Amino acid sequence: MFLLDEEGNQDESLESKTLSAEDQVKDHSTGTRVVAGQIFLESGKSDSQSENEENFHSQEEEKENSLEELNSLEMSNLLNKDLEEAEVQSPALTAIGGTADGEPCHFPFLFMEKEYAECTADGREDGRLWCATTYDYKKDQKWGFCESEEQSNKRRQMQEAEDVYQIGMKILNESSKKAQKKVAYQYLLKAADMNHTKAMEKVSYALLFGDYLKQNIQSSKELFEKLTEEGSPKGQMALGFLYASGLGVNSSQAKALVYYTFGALGGNLIAHMILGYRYWAGIGVLQSCESALTHYRLVANHVASDISLTGGTVVQRIRLADEVENPGMASGMLEEDLIQYYQFLAEKGDVQAQVGLGQLHLHGGRGVEQNHQRAFEYFNQAANAGNSHAMAFLGKMYSEGSDVVPQSNETALQYFKKAADMGNPVGQSGLGMAYLYGRGVPVNYELALKYFQKAAEQGWVDGQLQLGSMYYNGIGVKKDYKQALKYFNLASQGGHILAFYNLAQMHATGTGVMRSCHTAVELFKNVCERGRWSERLMTAYNSYKDGDSNSAVVQYLLLAEQGYEVAQSNAAFILDQKEASIVGENETYPRALLHWNRAASQGYTVARIKLGDYHFYGFGTDVDYETAFIHYRLASEQQHSAQAMFNLGYMHEKGLGIKQDIHLAKRFYDMAAEASPDAQVPVFLALCKLGVIYSLQYIREINIREVFSHIDMDQLLGPEWDLYLMTIIALLLGTIIAYRQRQHQAIPRPAGLRPAVPQQEPPPEHQPPQ
Repeated sequence: MFLLDEEGNQDESLESKTLSAEDQVKDHSTGTRVVAGQIFLESGKSDSQSENEENFHSQEEEKENSLEELNSLEMSNLLNKDLEEAEVQSPALTAIGGTADGEPCHFPFLFMEKEYAECTADGREDGRLWCATTYDYKKDQKWGFCESEEQSNKRRQMQEAEDVYQIGMKILNESSKKAQKKVAYQYLLKAADMNHTKAMEKVSYALLFGDYLKQNIQSSKELFEKLTEEGSPKGQMALGFLYASGLGVNSSQAKALVYYTFGALGGNLIAHMILGYRYWAGIGVLQSCESALTHYRLVANHVASDISLTGGTVVQRIRLADEVENPGMASGMLEEDLIQYYQFLAEKGDVQAQVGLGQLHLHGGRGVEQNHQRAFEYFNQAANAGNSHAMAFLGKMYSEGSDVVPQSNETALQYFKKAADMGNPVGQSGLGMAYLYGRGVPVNYELALKYFQKAAEQGWVDGQLQLGSMYYNGIGVKKDYKQALKYFNLASQGGHILAFYNLAQMHATGTGVMRSCHTAVELFKNVCERGRWSERLMTAYNSYKDGDSNSAVVQYLLLAEQGYEVAQSNAAFILDQKEASIVGENETYPRALLHWNRAASQGYTVARIKLGDYHFYGFGTDVDYETAFIHYRLASEQQHSAQAMFNLGYMHEKGLGIKQDIHLAKRFYDMAAEASPDAQVPVFLALCKLGVIYSLQYIREINIREVFSHIDMDQLLGPEWDLYLMTIIALLLGTIIAYRQRQHQAIPRPAGLRPAVPQQEPPPEHQPPQ
C-alpha cells in the first residue's frame, strides 16, 4: 500500500512546470522505483515488518550499545564498509520513453533550480514519475519516465485505495461511537474491494468476528485466502485458525499448523503465541518445551517492551460458567449504578472515590473504559485535597506523557517529591526512577536504591521490581542474583508483568536459579497473555452479554487457540449450551469436549468435572464410566472439588466404573460435606438414602424369623416389660381422649358478639424468615 508523501500533495500547485503535453500520461506518485529496467511498486511497511522490528527492538538496542563501545576508528571502518556495500547493491534506474529511452537515470539531477535524488512528478500535470539522464535537465533536455503506463494505472488505483483507507482509519480511531465505526468500516470495505491489503485485513477480521459488519465466515475465509496468496502473515494466521477450529472449512490440524508456521515466519505475533501453546501442550505436534520457549520468548519480548510506567490496560477475565452457576458471585465487573454512586461521591469531594475512579480510568478494566483525561481530572481533585496517592499517580502520568498530559520530568518530579515526603510508596518509587534514569535530576544510584527500598518495604510492586533490577544488573549495588530473584518474586505476587518477564528470563537462562524450561515457559506464557490482544476477552464477553453468541464464540475460539484457559472454558460453555448457531448441532459436544479438555489441562476444576460428566453421560463421546471416574478423582485429589467427591461417592454407591463399595461411598460423601458447606444438604440426603439401602441390604441378608426367635424380651427390657408397655399404651389413650374432649368444649360464639381484637405482629424473634 502507499502513503501519501509531501510531494504528492504539492502536484496541483505546480501545473506551470510542464513538459511537452504529448508526453503526459496518467497519474503516478513517487512510490515506485525502477530496477534494471523493471518497475516495482513500493509499499509502506507491513504489519509483520513493523512487528518484527518491535520484536527485535531489544536486540537492536543491545547492538547500538555495543557500537557505542567501539572506538572512532572502528566505527569509521564499519560505516565505510556499509557504504561500499550499499553502493555495490544499489541498482541502476533506467528511463522509459521520453528523449532518453533506455539510458540510466542520473541522480541527483537539477530541475527548476532544485536537485532531485529520486524520480519526481514535479512539472507534470498528470503526476507521472520521470527522471533526467544528465545532471542539468534544462541544459540537455534528456529525460524519461520511471514507469510504464500500465504500472501508472495500477499505482493510481492503489493511491486511491490508500486515500479511502486512510479516511476510514481516521474515523475509526477518532470516534468511540458505534455508528461512526460502522461508517468507517464502509470506507474500509470500499478500499478492500480495491485490493488494499491493510483494508482487506481489517475487513476480513471484522467479518469473522462480526465487528461493525455482519458476521460472514465464508466471506472472511475468501479474503483470508486472497491475503494468504499475497503473503500476508495476518491472513495466513487467520486461515490457520479457520482450519484449526473447522469454521467455514473442514477441520484440518495439519493445514492449520502449516499456515500458523508461515504466519509466524512472517512475524505475526499471534501465530507465534499459538505455536508456543501448541508445542507446550503437544497439540498437533510433538510436545517440545524448548520450541515453546522460543516462540513464547519472542512474543514476551514484544509485550514487555510495550509496558509503560503507568502499566497497560487491565485484562478482565470473566468465566461464563461461574456467572451462570453462581449468579451472586462477583465477576469483578462494576455495575453502572455503582460507578455512578462513586462518581457522585467524587463530585461531593470524597477523596478516596476520586483516587479510585482515577485509577480505574487510568488503567481501564472492571467495565470502565481507559480514559486518561478523566483520570487526570480525578487525580487533580484528590491531589488538591492533599492526597499523596493522587500526587504520585499524577507524577506517573507526567513522567510517561500522553495525548492528555504532556511529558514533563520537572512536573513529575515535583509530584513525586510531595508524595514521597508524605511517605507514599508510589511517590518513593517514582522518585527512585527519576534518580535511576536522570529524569529531571542528575543520576544518583544511591538515592535511587534508597527510595526503591522504602517503596519495597511498604509492599509497592514497582519498588520491588526496580530493586530487583538493580541487584540483577549490579547498578548502585553489588550484583546479587539471589536478592534479584527475591524481589522479582515479591513483585510477581503483586501481579507485575515485568516481574514475570524477568523471572522467566532467569529461569530460561539459569541465572541465579537452576535452569527450568517448564517454569520459564509458564512465566513467558503469563506475560504473553497480557498483550494488547487480550482486550478481545472483554469484547467477546460484551458480545455474549448482548446476545451475539456466534460472535462471542468465534472470538473465544481464537483466544483459546492462543492458550487462554478462560477463553477455552468460555468457548466450551457456549458450545455446551448450544447457543452458537454457526456450529452444527452434531459438532457442539465434540468441540466443547475438546476445549473442556484443554482448559482442564491448565488446571480449571470445573472443566475437569465437565470432562467427567461428558464421559459419564456420553456427550460428544461414548459412555465411559472408568474415564469419568478418573477425571472425577483428579478433580478431587488436585483441586479438592466437593462436586467431584460427591460424584465419586455416587459411583462407589452404584458400582459404576469401580467396584461397588458403600463404605467408600459414605467416605466420599463425608469428604464432600467437609470440603464445601453447599454440599451438606445433598450429602445429608444421599447419606439417608445410603442408610436405607444399607438397612434393606442387611435385612435381605438375614432371616427375620430367626432374629425374632433369638430375641429374649426379659433380658432386653427387664422382667416387667409387659407392664411398661401397658402403661405407655394407657397414657397414649388418655392423652387422645383428653384432647378430643377439649375440642368439643370449645363452642364458637356468634359472629356479632365476638370482640374486636387488634392484630398484633409477632415479636421479631418469632417472625418467619424472609
